[in-house]
Amino acid sequence: MKTIKIIALCLSLLLPLIASAQSPQSPSSQPDTVGLPDLVVNSNLLGEQWVVRDEQLDGTLCSVEEGGITPGMHTLIRFTVETPNIGNADIVVGDPNAHVAAGDGLFEFATCHHHYHFRHYAKYELIDPVTGFVWKAAKKGFCMLDTDPAPTATSGQQPQSPQFRNCGTIGIPGNQGISHGWADTYRFFLGGQYFILDGGDGQPPVPSGTYIIRITVNPPFKPAPGEPCRFLERIDTDGQPICHQLPESDFSNNVGEATVFIPDHPGKQGVGPGAGTPAQEDKDEHGNQIPK
Repeated sequence: MKTIKIIALCLSLLLPLIASAQSPQSPSSQPDTVGLPDLVVNSNLLGEQWVVRDEQLDGTLCSVEEGGITPGMHTLIRFTVETPNIGNADIVVGDPNAHVAAGDGLFEFATCHHHYHFRHYAKYELIDPVTGFVWKAAKKGFCMLDTDPAPTATSGQQPQSPQFRNCGTIGIPGNQGISHGWADTYRFFLGGQYFILDGGDGQPPVPSGTYIIRITVNPPFKPAPGEPCRFLERIDTDGQPICHQLPESDFSNNVGEATVFIPDHPGKQGVGPGAGTPAQEDKDEHGNQIPK
């Protein structure tokens, strides 16, 4: 019975990825740019799809390379992040190649993944609610696509035809964005969707106990020297601009949280709602095989 439940969970998680990869973009559809987008984090899904377990991380994995992780067996917590657009307009990013050519600071090339990654899309934090200490994830792979209809309880709207279905790479045009009524989802079993808990990435080990996973989409940031400030939120008390990469009608609702429990010895099967499900670390942020 337990095996059947695990298989059912795996199928329920994989079907959206398969549908996303196979669903064609409507040739007659056009992005809706009247109004403003509004990104949020699906906290319910974050709380429903996570697992703490021991997992072998090989040195050939992009998440190991990008995160400065010592290859080998590690205790980690995996989690799913979904970012619905509940606004009344689409987020239109378009072809990464055009942005790189323009030097507008939106993308950087990921040598391991062999495609462009959107900068400052989301911030992952694991927080000790007692001390306030924060562990950070090193995930860099973000490519905005219409992967799943946004939950109607969150968006209050029925999704139209998906607009954005292709990450793109060098010399191959992409079309990135998130239509209103759609969400961009990063499943817990895919590459980089984890925090290392045993200190294998240079951060302090995480003791057993109750923690908060906090996700911030389109997070505020202070530009580095020469880095563009695309959308100014405010000027900080130190006189520095607080910026965002994407326009929104509301920057105050960009944070989602879930409470998780981290045990001492989770084992390879793991502890949590996703216990027993296999990882697919050789897949990128949307389930595509990473070239070797």
